[in-house]
Amino acid sequence: MYQSFYTGALGAGSCMAKMSVIANNLANINNDGYKPKTAVFSDLLNYNLNDSEEAVTNLMAGNGVRLQRTYTSYDVGAMTQTNSPLDYAIAEDNAFFMVQDPATGEITYTRSGSFHRGQWEDNYYLTTDNGKLVLDQNGEPLEAEVPDIEKLQAMLEEDYEPEEDDEDDEDDEDKPRISVYTFSNPSHLTSVGNNEYAAPEGMEPVLVERAKIVSSALERSGTDLSKEMVRMIECQRAYSYALKMVTTSDEIETTINSLRG
Repeated sequence: MYQSFYTGALGAGSCMAKMSVIANNLANINNDGYKPKTAVFSDLLNYNLNDSEEAVTNLMAGNGVRLQRTYTSYDVGAMTQTNSPLDYAIAEDNAFFMVQDPATGEITYTRSGSFHRGQWEDNYYLTTDNGKLVLDQNGEPLEAEVPDIEKLQAMLEEDYEPEEDDEDDEDDEDKPRISVYTFSNPSHLTSVGNNEYAAPEGMEPVLVERAKIVSSALERSGTDLSKEMVRMIECQRAYSYALKMVTTSDEIETTINSLRG
């Protein structure tokens, strides 16, 4: 009888943990670059009925579940045009921008490409919303182009002739550029908040050559409202059933104790 209490309580606690994951996904439905998480459960103990421990039969009993981990899929999501030259969207699965905290030097990874021009030391660099530096293909802070007001005014003049240095050399592969990185097993990345992920020790990033990056666009949140609402309803019903199991076990225990009288 005590086992039924234990199993029901575990079920209710697991449903609460899953509801927290769903609530977090719904809260980030308008957060560009957010990747929804999925709760993954594991059976605590299963055993065969009327057979040996090694046998695999259809008659099996279990003793509850627990939340083992949360899984995140880093697939490409829907994109939206922003007309901002500092916005970028990654059109590659399991790929991330590499960013660095200028204060601590800590490196994290993100799929949110909403960048800005930020001043650091004596220059302007490409930064995230929270001031982290965006790194290029060499792992160095990427300088941000600052509009030259004098050049813009000169371009408005009728007799303006562009100088040779004004033309970009598109064939220069060594020129610092916006770059993305991937991992052999992205599921091991740890969420650290602000749509950023940290790689565990020993997990090295790999530069994606000729990555598909869409400029002047952002990747929308991967949260699917309809799916999350269905999961929430399922979780609420499972929670009520788990509590009903605890209540029924308590009623049976009370009846047995009264009969012992």
